[in-house]
Amino acid sequence: QVQLVESGGGLVQAGGSLRLSCARTTSSYAMAWFRQAPGKERAVVAGINWSGSSTNYADSVTGRFSISRDNAKNTVYLQMNSLKPEDTAVYYCAAKPTRLTPIMVLTTERSYEYWGQGTQVTVSS
Repeated sequence: QVQLVESGGGLVQAGGSLRLSCARTTSSYAMAWFRQAPGKERAVVAGINWSGSSTNYADSVTGRFSISRDNAKNTVYLQMNSLKPEDTAVYYCAAKPTRLTPIMVLTTERSYEYWGQGTQVTVSS
């Protein structure tokens, strides 16, 4: 059983930055960050393959967010810059045990098997 643990959420002003961490992953897993705002469905924000050589981003965060991983530390990160009030949501990390499936096709909740408990990100205007 994989137990992912997110951290790094908080309250930040618009234009600010936060870095989220997701611990207890492994190098055998593709990883992603999802977010869910009040009244909205959970949606993918960014994904990264097992080695870190391939990444994918939602259009709404391209150029502002960056996903990375440190397999030696079993941790995945989401660096969020130029934050906007519409980025306010609960952010979840998710894992899928695969080294073969391209990260570009792993864009739905059903693609992933393991989830963290979520961390709240609030961006004030």
